Amino acid sequence: MSQIHPTAIVDPKAELAESVVVGPYAIISGKAQIGPETKIGPYSLIEGPCKIGSHNHIGAYVNIGGSPQHVGYKGEATELEIGNVNIFREQVTIHRGTVQGRGKTSIGHFCMLMIGVHIAHDCVLGDAVIMANYVQIAGMVKIHSNAFFGGLSAIHQHGTVGRAVMVGGLTGLPQDPPPFSMVIGDRAKFVGLNRVGLKRLGFKEETVEAIKNSYRILHSPEILIDDALKQVEKEYGKFPEVLEIVQFYRESERGVISR
Repeated sequence: MSQIHPTAIVDPKAELAESVVVGPYAIISGKAQIGPETKIGPYSLIEGPCKIGSHNHIGAYVNIGGSPQHVGYKGEATELEIGNVNIFREQVTIHRGTVQGRGKTSIGHFCMLMIGVHIAHDCVLGDAVIMANYVQIAGMVKIHSNAFFGGLSAIHQHGTVGRAVMVGGLTGLPQDPPPFSMVIGDRAKFVGLNRVGLKRLGFKEETVEAIKNSYRILHSPEILIDDALKQVEKEYGKFPEVLEIVQFYRESERGVISR
C-alpha cells in the first residue's frame, strides 16, 4: 500500500504503485502514473499527464510535469516520461512537451539532476546523465547517455550533446559538443577528450587513441570538414565509436564545437 502523508494531496485520477512514498505537503495532480518504490519529497508538485518509473527519488520542492514555458502552448495535453532509478534533488523542474515540438519530454534511467536543474519542454535525456547544481537545459535539446554537466552550465535550444561528453562548470553551449569530448569556457571550446569518463566506461586504449587521432584530423585547419570526415572514416572506420562521431557531425543542426 502507498505511504501517503496525511498532509499530501493526491488527485483521484493519479495512479500510484503500492510502494510509492509521498512526503508531507506534496501534491500529485492529474493523470500522473508513478511506479513502485518511488519516493516523493515534501512540498513537491507532480502534474499529469506524466509517467514516472520505479525506484526514483524525488527530493523536496521539485516540480515535475509542469506546463512548458513556450509562447505557443495553449494547454494541450502533452506528455512527460521518466524512466527508473533516477535522482532529482531539491528544486528541480522538468516540463512537458509541446505540440510544436515532440509532444513529449523524456528522461532515461540512472540520471542524477542536482539542486535547481531545469529541463525544458521536448528534451530527451539518455541514461546515466549527471547534472550538477543549476544546470539549465533549453527546449528541444537531446542529450546522449553518460554526459556530465558541471554546475551553472547551459545549452541553447535545439542543441545536441554527444555521448560521454564532459561539460565544464559555467560553460555556455551555443553549439553541439561531440561524443567523448571535454568542453569548457564562457562560450564552449573543445579542450580534449573526456578521458576520465572513457576510463569509467571501460574504453580500450586502442579505441581512445583512434578517437584522439580522429579529432586531430577533424580539427585540422588545412582540410575541409567534409574531406576530414571522409578521411576519418577511411582510417578509423573500423571503430564504432569513431563512426558515432562522424554521424554526429553530419547530423548536427547547430554546428559542432571545435577548438
